[in-house]
Amino acid sequence: MISYNKRVCRILEDASAVDVAKLRDALTAADQKSRPISSVLVEQHLIEEKALLGILGEASKVPPIDLRNVQPDSLALESVPQDMAFYYGVYPVSRIGNVLTVALTNPFDVVKLDDLRIVTGCELRPVLTMEEALKLALDKGYKAGQQAVEQILESMQKAEDQIELKENPDDEEAGEAGSTVFDLEKIANDEDSPIVKFLNMAIYQAAKDRASDIHIEPYERKVSIRFRTDGVLKEAFAPPRKMLNALVSRVKIMAALDIAERRKPQDGKFQMRIEGRQIDFRVSILPVIHGEKVVMRLLDAGNLQLDLATLGFEQKALDDFRHAIAQPYGMILVTGPTGSGKSTTLYSSVREMLTPDDNFVTVEDPVEYQLEGVNQVQVNPKRGLTFASALRSILRQDPDTILIGEIRDAETIEIAIKAALTGHLVLSTLHTNDAPSTITRMVDMGVDPFMVASSTLLVSAQRLCRKLCTTCREQIEAPPKERLIALGLYESDFEDKDLPMTFFRAKGCPRCNAGYSGRFAILETLPMTEDVKRIIIKGGSAQEIKKSALANGMMSLRRCGIRAAARGRTSLEAVIATTLQDQEGVG
Repeated sequence: MISYNKRVCRILEDASAVDVAKLRDALTAADQKSRPISSVLVEQHLIEEKALLGILGEASKVPPIDLRNVQPDSLALESVPQDMAFYYGVYPVSRIGNVLTVALTNPFDVVKLDDLRIVTGCELRPVLTMEEALKLALDKGYKAGQQAVEQILESMQKAEDQIELKENPDDEEAGEAGSTVFDLEKIANDEDSPIVKFLNMAIYQAAKDRASDIHIEPYERKVSIRFRTDGVLKEAFAPPRKMLNALVSRVKIMAALDIAERRKPQDGKFQMRIEGRQIDFRVSILPVIHGEKVVMRLLDAGNLQLDLATLGFEQKALDDFRHAIAQPYGMILVTGPTGSGKSTTLYSSVREMLTPDDNFVTVEDPVEYQLEGVNQVQVNPKRGLTFASALRSILRQDPDTILIGEIRDAETIEIAIKAALTGHLVLSTLHTNDAPSTITRMVDMGVDPFMVASSTLLVSAQRLCRKLCTTCREQIEAPPKERLIALGLYESDFEDKDLPMTFFRAKGCPRCNAGYSGRFAILETLPMTEDVKRIIIKGGSAQEIKKSALANGMMSLRRCGIRAAARGRTSLEAVIATTLQDQEGVG
């Protein structure tokens, strides 16, 4: 601000537009209040606004504009995030093709314009305005959406008496009389209803924020709607408590569920087209003590990058995985908790292997993404189509590669192992904490250890780690070597010339989510070496398997994460929060 004020002062002094003494006084006042000198000069009636903009525009070669006569342009407003517009003090006026016109008060700030070019990906056309006009335009443009939300919530509050006729959802008479159900269905189906408008707006906002899940959570005195973005839940809206039943009913109608059923869990799905993208929603409804909780999983194929090379694996893990999928037969397992990216890894593997010469078949529940050239089977237990029964039929379909969405029982894993031993490449997922414990889990499910060792090519464990925002991350001094070794690095890592040992921490800026933007995968791979096979056959524990694997070069999840932090991709805090500490004495 000080440098800007001095520059404006020099320009006006050269133009003889303001008395020099008064100009100096205005400069002192502006610097003391940390305000633009242009605003102070206009307030003190030392120069007219139009004349001032004309002089500054000529000096900076940036044309002036009167924002008071400009109507908000939705396309332009979407090009610049609200937080960034307020943070940098710019207002997107219009967008034509790839040319974005932005109004600003300081036309000499080259860094600001460079940041905007990177974020928007547009060619910028700056125009000059005054601070007061800019603030009014920002409030008018960006807060219009917030005002619309408030209006919807206000109308929802007014509709309370019409929506909720009975407070007790467990009242048996509610279903028999039909009054509550009828009104809820009517309101939840009416496209002009504030309930419908609010839920549509919440879904749109979640898609815009690239959220993976929407949670509608009932509490005693409130309802909380939270979005999971980059693996972290944050509250987005808090609608009135009495709107809960109508909101849940609307979701049930969209997912073709029974709105009269409030005592049992229900699962469903629906599709929506948002900004030209087809997004699938998986709906789960669970009765809790204060009502029904709704979780909607967003599956956006437009955001899916099916490429093993871009998932973020360490090079050794990537080499192990690619070597395994290149084999003609055997079983590959990807393990990890729900939401750790297992399906994306499997889909990426299929995409990399996909050729016109092979027959690819999948069995999934549900089919999350449709792949061209792949025969995908949707499991339907109600009709007798389980993983096991589907697999039996698939084996008679002359498959080359089989992808099983998840191994849930002994029957499924038995068929999968037989398929792997009879000339098929089988890929699947299993819920375990790490790669070595997957082996013992299979044995516990009743599979003979010899069959496990003979059929399995590779077992991997996966997690998603938050990625640092490259714009605002701050470099920190590398922790002492002893500390890094205690966390999970090896002596050999410090001799790795490809590992820069450059650490950063999260800071936060208008472009990111508390210093992070996006996530990447870390993978622990356990190939079936001869040593590991011998341990499995003799009935060794997961700890013995892990020691052997680490001795043969396996990188644990924690070590992969620390190496990613040493490259500046994530922070040590994010790695520690995502992965478990390796046990002492291992490796």
